[in-house]
Amino acid sequence: MSSQKPFFITGTDTEIGKTTIACGLLAAAKAKGLSTAAVKPVASGCEKTVEGLRNEDALALWEHCSLPLAYAEINPIAFEPAIAPHIAAQEARVNLSAVKLLPAIQVVLDKGADFNVIEGAGGWRVPLNDSEYLSDLAKNLKAPVILVVGVRLGCVSHALLTKQAIEQDGLQVIAWVANIVDPNMSRLDENLLTLHTHLALPCLGVVPYIENIKAEQIISHIDITPLL
Repeated sequence: MSSQKPFFITGTDTEIGKTTIACGLLAAAKAKGLSTAAVKPVASGCEKTVEGLRNEDALALWEHCSLPLAYAEINPIAFEPAIAPHIAAQEARVNLSAVKLLPAIQVVLDKGADFNVIEGAGGWRVPLNDSEYLSDLAKNLKAPVILVVGVRLGCVSHALLTKQAIEQDGLQVIAWVANIVDPNMSRLDENLLTLHTHLALPCLGVVPYIENIKAEQIISHIDITPLL
């Protein structure tokens, strides 16, 4: 079994490239000769296929896992509508809870990969049900958190509030990644400097805006050394 805790990947919002960065981290780990595994515990916005519901983000993570994993191990809970997971669960009459998800995550962790990532959904405080949040999974696992900052107008406040919430939950934000999602952002360098100053955390890298960027392209823009 792997003794290293999994890294929980969260973001400042939805649609800011968490999966893209997570795949880049996995690719960087593989490039260093490490075995890799990933879990996307809950995914909504899945497509119906002959094999069952499949999520684009989970499939991307699966592609960058070096351990032989089944799709259902990568993504144990899948919903078709592209809506908040707790609402999708209510509509599908599925009992979504941390108790249900943690054993599924542990199955993958027990396979003993050198480098494990767990990707959340949306931002940090996404509900699972009326009393639990996706962040409760990270809390139960005592997982160090990697914060993906989608660099666009408003990202500084989103980043600082997310860091504050994670730390109030008793977890450590071990590092952050700047992912430029708005190629036309005004005062980009000044905003990046502000993020560096106020987050005061190791930055694994600044990933430029590239249409349909591939994990292999991300490797040249990030350094996972602080994680190892």
